[in-house]
Amino acid sequence: MLETIRQIFTETFLGIPLSRVAAALGVLILALLVKKLIGQFFLRILFPLAGRTRGEYDDRALQALRKPAEFLAVIGGLFISLQLLQLPVKPVNLNLFGSALIKVLVTFNIAWVLFNLVDVLDLLLGRWAGRTETDLDDHLAPFIRKSLRVFIVAMAILMVVQNLGYSISGLLASLGIGGLAVALAAKDTLANIFGSIMILLDRPFGLGDWIKTGDLEGTVEEVGFRSTRIRTFAKTLITVPNSVIANQSINNFSRMPKRRIKLTVGVTYATTPQQMRDAVAAIREMLRSHPAINQDFWLVNFTDFAPSSLDIMVYCFTTTTNWGEYLDARQDVCLKIMDILEEMGLQIAFPSRTIYLENKAADMEMAEAEEKT
Repeated sequence: MLETIRQIFTETFLGIPLSRVAAALGVLILALLVKKLIGQFFLRILFPLAGRTRGEYDDRALQALRKPAEFLAVIGGLFISLQLLQLPVKPVNLNLFGSALIKVLVTFNIAWVLFNLVDVLDLLLGRWAGRTETDLDDHLAPFIRKSLRVFIVAMAILMVVQNLGYSISGLLASLGIGGLAVALAAKDTLANIFGSIMILLDRPFGLGDWIKTGDLEGTVEEVGFRSTRIRTFAKTLITVPNSVIANQSINNFSRMPKRRIKLTVGVTYATTPQQMRDAVAAIREMLRSHPAINQDFWLVNFTDFAPSSLDIMVYCFTTTTNWGEYLDARQDVCLKIMDILEEMGLQIAFPSRTIYLENKAADMEMAEAEEKT
């Protein structure tokens, strides 16, 4: 019996002893058992541990790694089996074929892991997009997910081709020329996409913001993946490509922490120095006690001897940024200044000019009459 078994294992198959074939099969069976153990380890230990945490990221990550981890055990078993078999190199180099197969499977497994992990990134981007007002990032998140997966698949295919012994230089050159042609044809579309990404990252404005960019001024109604819609104060709706907005300066009035009031109050030259000092002090006291004026910084000073007035500069900021409330506060400040000047008997100057007329003939007649007398 033992002799018979010994004879069987000394037999060869394709030049490989059956003993090695049996050992290789044993390793493959063991690899399948390890695969099952890894699956049970994920199901019974890792998944319950991840379930105790609040976030879903670890659950998604483990779900993405489970199948590739099981398949990695199979790859390891296959690699050890090929080493035990010592495949012949003649007349066909089976050993080279086996090495290439292992490289292809490893490349596939790595790509599988990365492909699945995109779901974790997609979950992160989805939650981030849900916290923002604009729908631009809602469009951007699926675009990033699909682009990453296409990139991973393309790179995996190129690596497989390279591992099989084929040169990919020509293929890359072809892809470069084709990509250049596509980029030139879709130049405007790509510019708008990158403009959208820059708006998303910089966030110069949001929905409802009052902005001015170039000759355009209005309220942002929608920020899309290709363009931004702005409602002007004439109630027209203007659609602007994001590539245009991304390359222009943007003045966001809604982001002002406070609004400025800058006035020049001119009083007549009949005003005495003491009256000017009293007027400046009274206006300062009015601003100091005004509830709509921000107290961090304001100025009231007699600044200029203008051609027809003595000028008092009033410089301050309102506590509100609302346009209507700002106008009410500005109006109240102006009326209070008028009240102060009226109580002090000062007059607000207006542009005026004094003209002196010279009559030489009348002057000569008058001089002659004086001489005769």
